[in-house]
Amino acid sequence: MCRSIKTLHNFAPPATEDEIRASSLQFVRKLSGFSRPSKANQPAFDRAVDRVAHAAHELLHALVTTAPPRDRTVEAAKARERAARRPHRVGRISAA
Repeated sequence: MCRSIKTLHNFAPPATEDEIRASSLQFVRKLSGFSRPSKANQPAFDRAVDRVAHAAHELLHALVTTAPPRDRTVEAAKARERAARRPHRVGRISAA
């Protein structure tokens, strides 16, 4: 799945409408293969983002957990640590 889409469930404070919309936009971009749709496809693209955002909003508000809310700062630090442990990829230069 796209790394740009972040987990939004069980955080304090809860996910904002902007965060939900941003994740929905990334999801639709991934599905459609468009980062920017053509003018002909813009209405369908926007409608899909709206519908995914609505479904995500409903899902996040319906989920139940007994776990304590996670701290965004702590989770971001953990993500940075994981990224630092990943091997860095170096572009190959082909010899002609």
